[in-house]
Amino acid sequence: MKQLPLVLGDLCAIALVTLIGFATHGEAVLAFIPRMAVLFIPLAIAWFVLAPWFGLFRTEVTVDPRQIWRPALAMIFAAPAAVIARGLLLNTPIIPIFGVVLSATSGLGMLLWRALALLLVRKLA
Repeated sequence: MKQLPLVLGDLCAIALVTLIGFATHGEAVLAFIPRMAVLFIPLAIAWFVLAPWFGLFRTEVTVDPRQIWRPALAMIFAAPAAVIARGLLLNTPIIPIFGVVLSATSGLGMLLWRALALLLVRKLA
């Protein structure tokens, strides 16, 4: 599987989870874009630092359905880093439950996106 579609899909998955999270709190309006960015950017950076370490851009991993758990595991580590960065950037308290929820929802979002990518690759092959 080529890396560019995975990178773009990963960014879209992170953006979608961020948007859904803000929407569930009634904050999906233009005024909240800076706050969304303060979460999205650290989460994307943490993801792209950790994803290669978990092998998430290696073809033998991305096309193997037995490895579908890896994106969720990587996000479990990336999300807390983003929560800490967000707290520091906004000078707000770092709330542990927010880290847990972000890890779970982002992990699920990434898992769903990568499963869809795997299905598309298999269908096209």
